[in-house]
Amino acid sequence: QLQLVESGGGLVQPGGSLRLSCAASGFTLDYYAIGWFRQAPGKEREGVSCISSSGSVTNYADSVKGRFTISRDNAKSTVYLQMNSLKPEDTAVYTCAAYPRCTVIAHHPGNYWGKGTLVTVSV
Repeated sequence: QLQLVESGGGLVQPGGSLRLSCAASGFTLDYYAIGWFRQAPGKEREGVSCISSSGSVTNYADSVKGRFTISRDNAKSTVYLQMNSLKPEDTAVYTCAAYPRCTVIAHHPGNYWGKGTLVTVSV
């Protein structure tokens, strides 16, 4: 079955860190850009970060810039999202998706989507 699987979510205190993983199952991640999205309760989904297929290009939402770092290990078909200095407003379900390129995310449905992992930032 061709799918993306996220892991690494959980409960963390404000100021803490988590590393999310997005692993490909049934296909290779090498040719895809990977985007991370999040959706908080009662809010619309927002883009968090994207990394190109080679890993040479990355971008971030202003709300996470300087705190989150996206990276990838194509040998392991896995993309990571390192989240530091977490805030309560980072609480959301985080989902990854595969795209041909980061530049098409706004108008492309995505080739593959994961089911998401919950991140809760609370005391």
